[in-house]
Amino acid sequence: MVGTLYVVGTPIGNLEDITLRAIRILKEVDAIVCEDTRTTMKLLAHLSFAKPLLALYGRSGEGVLQRLRAGESVALVSESGTPGVSDPGAELVAAAHEAGLPVRAVPGPSAAVAAASVSGLPTDEFVFTGFLPRKPGKRRKALAALAGERRVIIVYESPHRVAQALEDMLSTLGDRPLAVARELTKVHEEVTRTTVARALDRFRVESPRGEFVLVVAPAPSSPEE
Repeated sequence: MVGTLYVVGTPIGNLEDITLRAIRILKEVDAIVCEDTRTTMKLLAHLSFAKPLLALYGRSGEGVLQRLRAGESVALVSESGTPGVSDPGAELVAAAHEAGLPVRAVPGPSAAVAAASVSGLPTDEFVFTGFLPRKPGKRRKALAALAGERRVIIVYESPHRVAQALEDMLSTLGDRPLAVARELTKVHEEVTRTTVARALDRFRVESPRGEFVLVVAPAPSSPEE
């Protein structure tokens, strides 16, 4: 009998956000494959147990598939949040499906959904783009393709590029309502309702810190609509 790959959501900051089911699965599996072993070691230390950890890089995914074929159960965790969402674990999940191996979800935190829930914007529908391209030209092109989007747009951004991303948003999307979520669930968590222009003014003079989720309002309706 083959083993199961469990895709386990883990906290994005506050370690108390892990679910009871996630704890049970992590205890029961034969091994845990993770993006960053150091982060996962801290989580397991907090939970007071240990497991064999496998770092996910290069061709290591084939070793995980071999374990599953041999009947071992394996949990896949991200550095934070839900694996496979703007995360290299997506390739392992795809490979497991292609190999005909069972894949099961153990839902947990997601920075994109958490930011949407506290944004105060109309998130019945939204478009999640993950991280924008690093190169300015490609970033502007990606944003321009979203200029007419009638759903909320959710973007991840690093503190090093958030000002440049906001500048490109202003030039391609215009000055729209915006929620800036920073360091969600962590000690310095901040959620600010603002606009693209005001956020840009702020981060041109203030050094951004922490990981950001930007929740941008949809394109405004035309007068004919």
